Amino acid sequence: MRPVHIIGVPLDLGGNRRGVDMGPSAFRIAGLGERIAALGFTVADKGDLPAPIPETRAQRDERKKYIRDIAKVCQKLYQTALMSLEEGAMPLVLGGDHSLAAGSVAAAAMWARTTKDLPIGLLWVDAHGDINTPAMSISGNVHGMPLAALLGPEPAELAGIGGYTPKVLPAHTVIIGVRNLDDFEKVAVRDSHVHVFTMKDIDRQGIASIVEQAVNLAGNGTAGIHVSFDMDVCDPQIAPGVGTPVKGGLNYREAHMVMEIVADSGLLTSLDMVEVNPTLDMQNTTAELGTELVLSALGMKIL
Repeated sequence: MRPVHIIGVPLDLGGNRRGVDMGPSAFRIAGLGERIAALGFTVADKGDLPAPIPETRAQRDERKKYIRDIAKVCQKLYQTALMSLEEGAMPLVLGGDHSLAAGSVAAAAMWARTTKDLPIGLLWVDAHGDINTPAMSISGNVHGMPLAALLGPEPAELAGIGGYTPKVLPAHTVIIGVRNLDDFEKVAVRDSHVHVFTMKDIDRQGIASIVEQAVNLAGNGTAGIHVSFDMDVCDPQIAPGVGTPVKGGLNYREAHMVMEIVADSGLLTSLDMVEVNPTLDMQNTTAELGTELVLSALGMKIL
């Protein structure tokens, strides 16, 4: 059992609604570290990376708001997560908005490239595609751009982290649970050639079949799988504390099934849990659910 390194990233620059900077604290209040340790893992909490707040920064570029500050945080996360991987640990990154994945996935990709000479597989579990570029984004919010950066080449400030691009290949990248794309992003997703399983696909085929296909696509011929899990993929009834809730998401058992099948595969290298906004939550419900999902991803057994 690899050690687990908890890395908090209170990044709150990527979206419109404030509050996700408190996400890492909400996970800790839910007892995340202690509950992972109870499974038998060695846990090291690396604390929170420094991240500026919007009130102290100028946007500068309306097409990619706060991009320079976001890139600095992602660069620090890249270095921190890569160090954990090189030490044989699993980085567990707590967000914070989803733009942080430009750093965490870059670290997993570099580790796979240098130690295994293989690409990394990516499961992007999200209600949104996050594949906007500055040229097509309506809002300019960078939390809608990290997957575009990982596939390259824009936004360049994020795509260039680690010194090379792309970080992931479409053949090994799978989006699960998507149900809210604007018209420009629908085109971008199709043109990217990543694998996509929408909520409609899940309704038709069942969550187990979808995730088994996704794990096979992301895990075949790669060094392992990085899972980037946006809590807004879950239905707002079970995860109210997110900035961009969309009705019709994963229910409680479906969300756990995603993580349980990932755990069964033995391919998990690293994990993001992002977009928890305690200011919109009820009694820390969303962070509690996220904590349970982490435990499932790490192999907690029902029997």
